[in-house]
Amino acid sequence: MGNDINNYSKTKTACYLGFVTQAIVANFTPLLFMAFHREYGVSLASLALIPAVFYIVQLVTDFLCAKFRNINYRRSIIISEVTSALGLIGLSFVPQLFANPMVGILLCVTVYAVGSGLIEVLCSPIIEACPFPDKEGMMSLLHSFYCWGAVGVILGSTLFFSVFGLDHWRILACLWALIPLYNIINFATCPIEPIVPDSESMSMGELLRNKTFWLFLLLMVAAGASESTMAQWTSAFAEASLGVSKTVGDLIGPCGFAFCMGLGRLWYGKRGQNLDLTGYMICAGMLCAAAYLTASLSKVPMLCLVGCMVSGLAVGIMWPGSISITSARIPKGGTALFALLALSGDAGGTFGPSLVGLCAGSGDIQHGLLVATVFPIILILCLLGIRFRRPA
Repeated sequence: MGNDINNYSKTKTACYLGFVTQAIVANFTPLLFMAFHREYGVSLASLALIPAVFYIVQLVTDFLCAKFRNINYRRSIIISEVTSALGLIGLSFVPQLFANPMVGILLCVTVYAVGSGLIEVLCSPIIEACPFPDKEGMMSLLHSFYCWGAVGVILGSTLFFSVFGLDHWRILACLWALIPLYNIINFATCPIEPIVPDSESMSMGELLRNKTFWLFLLLMVAAGASESTMAQWTSAFAEASLGVSKTVGDLIGPCGFAFCMGLGRLWYGKRGQNLDLTGYMICAGMLCAAAYLTASLSKVPMLCLVGCMVSGLAVGIMWPGSISITSARIPKGGTALFALLALSGDAGGTFGPSLVGLCAGSGDIQHGLLVATVFPIILILCLLGIRFRRPA
């Protein structure tokens, strides 16, 4: 077994860098909004299309992966790295080829969003198929690299812009593209096994006819909403509650949140092998709800910020833990299972922040976050339902 694990160390590294790549494409372009606004004359309202197109394309990619059963893992994951790199490099020159630069920007976003969706669907089952002894801990550790990637791209980009100026963002886009380009070699040469043989894997229809599976889908929606809601609103919340600048708000907001979330995933990956995952996630859901309540009800700005950071620690286990619980209960789910879970998580990640935006329409972000407390509560109820239900 030891030699087998050593043989898969390159697979582990490739998947780690895959999640770093996903963090780059998800977090880098939003840092360029003011550059796009100034250089191309793109209105601030139009810039809202960038995250919308990114998540819509990612959702469509998730769905298509669930629809088609016979996916070649190696070919598809290499495509994910190629499209991620092409989208990032394209940002540096493609917008200038169009009379309306926004068309070129959205084209590049679409290309790397396909890569992001493939990474999200395929890296988890690739790791799950490796002969590692602690699958739950390894899944948590894998997903922690999205957090470290997010922290790295925000800090690295902020440092680059501070030294060289925002005008040189095209160079940085190409530099970030070196990571997925390098990772193509890793995925082309590492051992990759199917999570379930194609002849034994369940189809999307079979999964959706399984009543228990809908509970797992709702669990993933709640996990995605709990994570993305605070991740996307914490910057604006930091600015509003502490009165800090946009740069400082980004550093102590989404960057601090991602760091805490990464710590939560890293800790479980290293120390959680002897813990009951379902029970641990119930406790994490309770802590997350308490953190949301603290952030939304406290009148002390610093205490609100502490609530944001603690929620990062709490949500760290939710997404990878939900995947681990589901794959253990439905071992023959195959690629369709991981794709539908990713689709549900992304749906929650889209719906949650939108709900906060609607509820905070009057300018009261705290009121929106108070409403969002419902997501960790739903997660707890789903976990209790799973605990007292027989395996599918």
